[in-house]
Amino acid sequence: MQIKPRQHMLEIWQAMARHSFEDGKLVRGDTDGLSSVADAERLLCLLYPATEVPAFRLDQPDTTERDVLRALDRIGSRLEIPPNLITALTQFMRTHTGTDDSPTFAGGHYFRPAEPDGEITHEQSQLGVVDSYSMSVTLCLATLGFLKVYEGTTTRPEVLRAIAELRDATNARLTAAMVSLLRSFTVNVFDAESEQGKRLIQVVGQGRQSDRAVLQQFSRKLRPLRATIIESLTRGIQVDEGIRDESQLFECGWAWGIVKDAPTVTDLDVQVHGQPDGIADRLPYVYFTVVALDGIQDLFSDRTLTLGLLDADQQKLAEALRLRWELSQQYWSAIARFGAERWPLEDLPWQTTGLRLESEYFSLTVAAILVHDLIRRKATDDDLTRTVAVMERLADRGRVTSRMTKDDPTIRLHTPGVTMPLAGSEHSGGVLLWRMTDYSAQLLKRIIQLATLSRNIGAQDRLLRLAEQAFEHLWARRIDDEDGVGLWDDVRSVYPDARTAGLRMSWSITERVTECLVAARNLYEQQPIRSPELAELARELLSEATHLFGKEQLEASAAADGSRARAMRSIESRLDHARGLVDERPATAFALALPVLQELDTLAQARGAAAQEV
Repeated sequence: MQIKPRQHMLEIWQAMARHSFEDGKLVRGDTDGLSSVADAERLLCLLYPATEVPAFRLDQPDTTERDVLRALDRIGSRLEIPPNLITALTQFMRTHTGTDDSPTFAGGHYFRPAEPDGEITHEQSQLGVVDSYSMSVTLCLATLGFLKVYEGTTTRPEVLRAIAELRDATNARLTAAMVSLLRSFTVNVFDAESEQGKRLIQVVGQGRQSDRAVLQQFSRKLRPLRATIIESLTRGIQVDEGIRDESQLFECGWAWGIVKDAPTVTDLDVQVHGQPDGIADRLPYVYFTVVALDGIQDLFSDRTLTLGLLDADQQKLAEALRLRWELSQQYWSAIARFGAERWPLEDLPWQTTGLRLESEYFSLTVAAILVHDLIRRKATDDDLTRTVAVMERLADRGRVTSRMTKDDPTIRLHTPGVTMPLAGSEHSGGVLLWRMTDYSAQLLKRIIQLATLSRNIGAQDRLLRLAEQAFEHLWARRIDDEDGVGLWDDVRSVYPDARTAGLRMSWSITERVTECLVAARNLYEQQPIRSPELAELARELLSEATHLFGKEQLEASAAADGSRARAMRSIESRLDHARGLVDERPATAFALALPVLQELDTLAQARGAAAQEV
């Protein structure tokens, strides 16, 4: 199934508007209002494409396209959509604000109790979580960009007042989310002889070397990273002094929430209220690290920089987060590619060191961090090709591109999903779990990102075929009846043996698919990969065509409006066009040169035949 970003995105918008808006107002569904994560995901399904894709822009009503208006007619007319979006966003900001007027980042119903018959308390449901911090960064930046452009198109006093109120609330939430991300980053230092140390050595060494050799290689490979951590990490984090000892192992990344004993951030021009004490253990999770990386990279996007969306304090926080963003990518990329032979990432499934869990989902999250790093440092062809192979295996093992067998345990990847205990959550009254059900959507997202990065024709072709298969799998999982029609997730539509799975409205998966379509649009906006071989052939064809065209011009000129004169003008125009394309689109130049050569040959034959008759 071919990915058609515009058509498919409009279908999602139409379904989202039908589900979530009535007479232009945002309405609550059964799953809404219980989690700041779900509420942010729902709004991002609409606002993220509207601010990232020019054809879907809603901040300049005069330019909104007709098919977009038809898809969003439940939200309002051309002039009504922006004010109604402002109202919906303001409603979100007010809903997720505490009694002390500070933003809240409650995980809500996304938290699960560890006990089968257990329940989470209200206090537990209000705990902040990295998913909410990261989603808030993306949502707030999209909102600020939307407001900045739309403000210049309206003079209505009541709308300008609403814009000012929403901008203040959004800036406060953005700053609080960035501070919380800083306080959720952690460096975990542990001894090589500890249980966690032995597991890390086993994962990276794959049993092919002695523990001592692996430890020495770890120390040597990560020495520059260790030095950067010692010298640079001072804001919002406490680092164990053991990091200075090269015989100690370490991991870095994001915990599930604010780390216990994380210091508050105070060196800003404005006071940030609502910096709660953390309870999360100093344990990085690859899942929450990926989530944080996805949000933080939006702080450095071209749109954020061009529109100047960050104030002075936010720029300071962004630089501190960027350092952690780079450190995390470098660390997990080094771990994923550790050693000289087979990568640890290629040894599926990945085993976590802190929680002793293993799953293809964790392999996918480590691969996602590797993709971030490959994009950052412009990967080699070898790295890219090996990562493509990992993605193909993950698609197969997750039964995204292959059929599910009878009583296949792989179904648990999709329903009920992969669960993780949140280390330290027991301090809130009981252990909480976090469940991930978006394996297929995350896989598609990383495949498209890799395809965008690839400049190798063979690798990109493999990735595009894989992306189309994964997208077809996901598209078939849309709900086709009840309230969430056209949205996600209906697992049984592709896995009929998933007897316990029912229709489940999932803003998480819907938002991930939306991100995938935006990424696919960016992929198609790129110039196609240039083939050096075709470029050389195209130049040879154009050289011969140019020579023959010059020879044809030596013949007696015909009337300016005659058929031969028109043919000569057409040939000259097509030759100029093909020469202009040969460097960027050699295959197109090649295709244009062939009919020109055929036409020149036809002219030459006609002239020869005429000469024989005379």
